[in-house]
Amino acid sequence: MGGSSRGSSGRRSRIDQILEDILDCAEYILAVTDEKSLRSYGEDRMLRQSVERNFEIIGEAIRRLEDRDPERATRISNHPQIISFRNVLIHGYDLIDHDAVWRVQRSWP
Repeated sequence: MGGSSRGSSGRRSRIDQILEDILDCAEYILAVTDEKSLRSYGEDRMLRQSVERNFEIIGEAIRRLEDRDPERATRISNHPQIISFRNVLIHGYDLIDHDAVWRVQRSWP
């Protein structure tokens, strides 16, 4: 990043990285919650925090994608809600409903 000026290929590369980060985090969430129950999720602080952190990264990555390539961001279903979810996770830690987080990750295809 830094202060250097990038051409269009630099922006394209950054967009590709953002998309890879989203995919990586989504795959991670699905992998670590596979064969888990809501109960085991609720009882495992490390699991909950790692899932929440990856949702935060997904939301921030989508926000950055929206800044850099709004048309591409609109191709992501519910992208405004994903960004809002990230904001709740970061700024509303006392409002986090573990059941709701569980339902979000279970609603993915």
